[in-house]
Amino acid sequence: MRIVAASAAGALILTGVIAAGPAQASHPEVSLAGSNFEIDTNANLVVDDGAPSLDWAGVTENRKADLPTGSGDDSFGQGAKEDTLVPSVVDGSIPPNKSDLKNFGTYLETTANGTKFLHMFWHRVQEPSGTTNMDFEFNQSSTISANNVTPVRTAGDLLIQYDLSQGGTNPVLWVSSWITAGAGNQCAASNAVPCWSTRNNLTSAGNATGSINTTAITAGAADGLGAISARTFGEASVNFTALTGGLGTCVSFGSAYLKSRSSDSFSAAMKDFIAPAPTNISNCGSVTIRKETLPEENPNVTSFGFTKAFTTSPVVPNTFNLTDDGVKVIPGVLTGQAGTVSEDLPPDGWDLLSINCSASSAGANVTTDVATRTVSFNLASATDTVDCTFTNRPRGTIIIEKVTADGQGAFDFTSSSLTPAAFTLTTTAPGAAGKDSKTFAELTPGTYDAAETVPANWNLQSSTCSDGSAVGAIAVSAGETVTCTFTNSREVGAIKIVKTRKHAATGSGDYPHQGVTFTVTGGGLPPAGVQAVTDANGVACVPGLLVSAFAGDYTVTETVPTGYHLVGANGKTATVVESEGDCDPITPAATVSFKNMPLTNLTVSVDSQIDGGTASTIDCVPGLPDPDTSTGANGDGSLTLNNLEPQTVTCTIVIDP
Repeated sequence: MRIVAASAAGALILTGVIAAGPAQASHPEVSLAGSNFEIDTNANLVVDDGAPSLDWAGVTENRKADLPTGSGDDSFGQGAKEDTLVPSVVDGSIPPNKSDLKNFGTYLETTANGTKFLHMFWHRVQEPSGTTNMDFEFNQSSTISANNVTPVRTAGDLLIQYDLSQGGTNPVLWVSSWITAGAGNQCAASNAVPCWSTRNNLTSAGNATGSINTTAITAGAADGLGAISARTFGEASVNFTALTGGLGTCVSFGSAYLKSRSSDSFSAAMKDFIAPAPTNISNCGSVTIRKETLPEENPNVTSFGFTKAFTTSPVVPNTFNLTDDGVKVIPGVLTGQAGTVSEDLPPDGWDLLSINCSASSAGANVTTDVATRTVSFNLASATDTVDCTFTNRPRGTIIIEKVTADGQGAFDFTSSSLTPAAFTLTTTAPGAAGKDSKTFAELTPGTYDAAETVPANWNLQSSTCSDGSAVGAIAVSAGETVTCTFTNSREVGAIKIVKTRKHAATGSGDYPHQGVTFTVTGGGLPPAGVQAVTDANGVACVPGLLVSAFAGDYTVTETVPTGYHLVGANGKTATVVESEGDCDPITPAATVSFKNMPLTNLTVSVDSQIDGGTASTIDCVPGLPDPDTSTGANGDGSLTLNNLEPQTVTCTIVIDP
């Protein structure tokens, strides 16, 4: 059987007939088949049978009490009827032939197969002299109407009517839906929309049942309602799944209120009512997906894609995107179905760090798998929610930078944690202008290392990282770029000059020669070279010279002091290797020695006592060609030999008369 009352703006659909009949119980019931809720023939609130039976005293229902009976009690006035869009609310007592309400309650039951049953009760002061007509109105909107009490009606709101004849025990339940468009013949009472639709008999369709208490209920068995006299408490059950279109349809009602009609006529005036109470009656749950990044993105520009795999009513797209701090709420999630939400493959440079679903309800049966970036769930009831936060973090970057303070060259590096594990950086000029670098991107946050194999004749001057990490333990955090700079300089050395001389007055042997100037040229030095002067020890040290491996050999030239003769060739070659600036220690190849010999001037003179009386020749060995010199006409003359090194000089002087 299928009964449909529809309009362009909303529809009431009754499906899946479930026959009413007594449940398997130890006392008379008229509960709906498939429901565990006890609708007793003699209505009460206690659980009479064992699990899984339910009754009002065993559940947490949405309950609302009316204002106290009397002049302060609110009611509908000015002839307000069910179709009145905004019924007038007045104060005043209820006539004795009408139902003066005290409490009402609602409870939504979800069975193991996902079928939902809506249970309702009403509670009044006394039995009226006429019929019992209770209307439960369920509203989707939370917006309050102009009377400041009842909600604004929207298409699809429900009105469940409990009608019981005077003295009767078997109520008939009806349902109408609020329609806002279409022809007036859809209406139950009025001739124009908006109105309540033509009533459908839920009881005869097997989708509803109800009862009334035929005997008094003691306060101890009234679940907090106080002592209840006979025929002042009624209850009913409705197959909510059938009422709302089956398991594949979602509906949600945020509030409900109870009102009494003055007669069994649908167009009769309404009297007492109990103001709306929140109900959150729904046959579907919700899924909330949140996106966070670590660290926080600012601005939030990276988009992360998601794909859902579950059914919603109404249908929503299966894909969506979120940026940092974004939230996606997916309502209308059908219960009892296995569903998943997966984050798509993250953008380049990002990883999924965690999925936190601690905000989800236990009945959502949530499991997470970070490896597949998936949340799986199965909502047990419409009150269950999936609330999961996907946290992503960006990968890090390491830049290894090579700088040479002077010169240029190729430098090998190794790493036990980076790929490739070996690489070479080549500078093209001194300083930042000639630097070389290698970038390691998309690194999972963690600790990495890099080491340089320092080439021969180079010094590793410094190795530092921009975040203060050591190059052997580079700590990269999410989204961080760490630059580690290795700065090398070419090795320098020194030339040691040793200067000695002969000095007869001091004694035999060689002695340090202080104050002698030397010039070092070559090796990339300026053309004039650099000069050094020997100290008291006859030593001069010339430091800071680029090693010969880069610069070639150097030439050391002595400025020979007056009165001395350099023993050996001037302009000696020195090969510079790395050494201390004070020439201690130093290699033999970088040591040059110079030895000076003092010079003597020799003069031999002949003076004839008689002017022209004698004539002489002077011949010295070694000396000038024979004879070295002859006297003049007056018999006088001399021979001078300058710059003589130490030696034996023999002079022969021949005097002729």
